[in-house]
Amino acid sequence: MDKTMALAALGALAHPIRLDVFRALVVAGDAGLTPGALVERFGVAYAKLGFHLKDLAAAGLVTAEPSGRNVIYRAVYPQMNALLDYLTENCCQGAACDANDRPGACC
Repeated sequence: MDKTMALAALGALAHPIRLDVFRALVVAGDAGLTPGALVERFGVAYAKLGFHLKDLAAAGLVTAEPSGRNVIYRAVYPQMNALLDYLTENCCQGAACDANDRPGACC
């Protein structure tokens, strides 16, 4: 992941609804969630949810798959992991670190 992609992902997650939706999709796993389930869970209007899902998809953090009359949204784990890797690639100056062994360690 490069800086531009990281900024897009962080920007997409920098909103309370988008962050909540993404976290819910991460928890849902491969089963994913429908927009209806997300609307019910978070109490947002369909149009507003659609706007937020579009931002998450543009950042590569979620996918949408038609399933009959529904659409199933899923978190894109490789993109999530790439963002985490990008954010922590220089942790402890590149050395392996274990927070359990060193209080105050970065990881």
